[in-house]
Amino acid sequence: MCGCMHSSRDQALHLEGDPGPSAAPTSTLAPRKMPKSVSISKQLASIEALKKGSDLEKAIATIALIFRNSSDPDGKLGKATAKNLLQTQFRNFTEGQETKLKYQDLLSELDKHTENKLDFEDFMILLLSLTVISDLLQNIWSVKIVN
Repeated sequence: MCGCMHSSRDQALHLEGDPGPSAAPTSTLAPRKMPKSVSISKQLASIEALKKGSDLEKAIATIALIFRNSSDPDGKLGKATAKNLLQTQFRNFTEGQETKLKYQDLLSELDKHTENKLDFEDFMILLLSLTVISDLLQNIWSVKIVN
């Protein structure tokens, strides 16, 4: 998808008491610090930097944790897992989009992805692209803000 290079040091999530990035696997999201059975809210609460984090920071951290909990040991998602996440965790943004050409193009690009796996950067680009074309985003834009 994007093919951009990124620093694992810049994207690593540092948990409370973690002295720094692990010297083990080079993935930005490995090694796993918490088992999948720990809820996302508990995982977020354990990240010291997010204790006073903004809603936006917590939203991005939630995406990162869901990705990490679903990824393989190399910090990548297989295509089937990525599609499953879209169906289970992102369905309100994807429902009813199947007939849109842009939606079909995005999923076709996912199918053609040469590595057969998505890293976090590619997954974020996919999520943002699907969000931009979604009907739900149009509904969000139309919500009137009451002071």
